[in-house]
Amino acid sequence: MTDRSGLRADCASCFGLCCVAPAFAASADFAIDKAAGHACPNLGSDFRCGIHRDLRRQGFAGCTVFDCLGAGQKVAQVTYRGVDWRQAPGDVARMFDVFGVMRQLHELLWYLTEALELAPARPIRGEISAALERTEELTRLGPEALLDLDVPAHRQAVDVLLTRVSELVRAGVGDRRVDRRGADLVGARLRGADLRGANLRGAYLIGADLRGADLRMADLIGADLRAADLRGADLRGGIFLTQFQVNAAIGDDATRLPAALGRPPHWSFPAPPPGRAVLPVSRRAAAAGTPTPRSRRGRKPR
Repeated sequence: MTDRSGLRADCASCFGLCCVAPAFAASADFAIDKAAGHACPNLGSDFRCGIHRDLRRQGFAGCTVFDCLGAGQKVAQVTYRGVDWRQAPGDVARMFDVFGVMRQLHELLWYLTEALELAPARPIRGEISAALERTEELTRLGPEALLDLDVPAHRQAVDVLLTRVSELVRAGVGDRRVDRRGADLVGARLRGADLRGANLRGAYLIGADLRGADLRMADLIGADLRAADLRGADLRGGIFLTQFQVNAAIGDDATRLPAALGRPPHWSFPAPPPGRAVLPVSRRAAAAGTPTPRSRRGRKPR
């Protein structure tokens, strides 16, 4: 894989896996409770969402945030070769577990593909290519092999490489780099902050006021940006940022994003007051909301 075309959700080629596999809890993000493995009542027989154009107004803002990074269509069309969960009821639980594993592998593919494109990472381009090829090979395993895969171990190996990439990229800003890995910055007032080249891996930035902040060349892998106010912020050149993180944040037309990411349609809606998260948050919930390389799990449930 040399581009990110296969790492973007293609719902038309999926089985509505994200509408069935996870559990929903009635909250500001979801209007209803839904048990894991049960189809959302809004999912149609064609695997399309019946309220897709009106999700936020009907209380399903969480659905507009999620991004499978192409894992859904990979499970549907490659792993299961077009046989959906309604056609194979005896394999439903396993298919949903496979989807969870695939989502993690596709996240790694996203990071590695980006790393391959970064000019400062050229000295280790061969290692990045090898890790990318290996991860792509893993996504083509059968269901049982995927569920037996030690995903945390693979993530750890990849993360070591991504850390080296991060250091090479962020060296370009000199001594001004800030290290806030895993920092508790929930609701922090960082308006206009100079965070160029900052290490924000796994930082809790939920509800943080980042209006007008300079985040160029910042490492944002696993940073929890739920309800973070990015209006007017500059994230160009920010590394290891995903669409999922962007979707979870607040932004506007003045927010500058990396070229590979799109501006969420819901950013055109009025934003809540600065510094206020739209969800009640605990540290445990924060870690669950935006998984990081150290918090992911991919082994078959025992």
